[in-house]
Amino acid sequence: MQHLVKENDMVSGFFLFFLFHASLLGAGVLGFQHLIVNVTGNDAWISVVIMGLTLHVIIWMIFKMLGSPAKDLIDLHRILFGKILGNAISLVMVGYYFLLALIVFRGYIEIIHIWMFPDVKTWILALILIVAVYYAVSGGFRVIAGYCLFGVFFSTLLPLLLYFNIKYGHLYNVMPIFNHSIKELITSSKFSGILFMGFETILLYFPFIKAPEKNVKWAHLGLFYCTIKYALLMFVTLMYFSQGLLKHTYWPTLVMVKVIEFSLMARVEFIFICIWLMLIIPMLSLSVWSCTRIIKRVTNLKPSWSIYVILIAIFSASLPFNDRVRIEWLGRHVVELGFYFIYGYIPLLFILYLIRSLFSQRKPLRSVQR
Repeated sequence: MQHLVKENDMVSGFFLFFLFHASLLGAGVLGFQHLIVNVTGNDAWISVVIMGLTLHVIIWMIFKMLGSPAKDLIDLHRILFGKILGNAISLVMVGYYFLLALIVFRGYIEIIHIWMFPDVKTWILALILIVAVYYAVSGGFRVIAGYCLFGVFFSTLLPLLLYFNIKYGHLYNVMPIFNHSIKELITSSKFSGILFMGFETILLYFPFIKAPEKNVKWAHLGLFYCTIKYALLMFVTLMYFSQGLLKHTYWPTLVMVKVIEFSLMARVEFIFICIWLMLIIPMLSLSVWSCTRIIKRVTNLKPSWSIYVILIAIFSASLPFNDRVRIEWLGRHVVELGFYFIYGYIPLLFILYLIRSLFSQRKPLRSVQR
């Protein structure tokens, strides 16, 4: 029979807004601009808009597949591929969510290492961050949802801080608009995937949402809010930097924050980086929780044990990536993998789901024995 989530473990539907928003806030927001500008130059902000708008279609597919009755990715795999093959594919998905966590985890440590504490060993920073993630994940999904709520509040600082950069920016740096082909814009939008990776965790926490079919608007609203914010950040970045300088600036967002000075505060970027920790903890927690959720459903291994395995693996895997070249290599490959997962695998599942529904003559899908 299909597994039913206890009501005490569920969260209200409006939390979809905070879950979506928090899952899309990673370390990539601090340095994505130089990747996109290489292809579309001053039209890079349009690529961000294209990526964000197309994801609304993917969200619609997810809600159609997982709704009525509410189920998760593991149920869907079992329905479409059978229990044995479905479980095997679900276990492979542990690796995907593991990589999502690893890229954010290692990227943030690198920022702390370079901008704040260059003499501190990488493993020390990794250990501190691991403890913070463990504290959040061990509390369960509702605790993670609470972290997501606070993460959204802290993220409102970013648009406010852009005011200082607009004063020093030049609008002619963004002109002329629409001077790149559709092919170039679509190619560039692929690199902006680092901004929008992470929302795929909804494939696992979907049954934890109360009446998800009635609250799909909150998921779309969360994605739309992030799209507007990222497009604005990209637009202001193009105003502030020349394209030549932007191509060789690894963390444009932090560089823009660095110019801000107050009478009692000279290094605003230090505070900004520390605050950003509150934004990546929810994203890391959702990815790690997704790994433990799959392992629990497929192997019956308790999350209290599997969380140790996942966190130790993340800690160990992050140490070999000890220079900028390796970290950027990891980021590029994970972003490419995420692009094909979002625009390839999810639509494939949707097509298979439609075909099965057609052959079932629109009868409710059979419940799956867990």
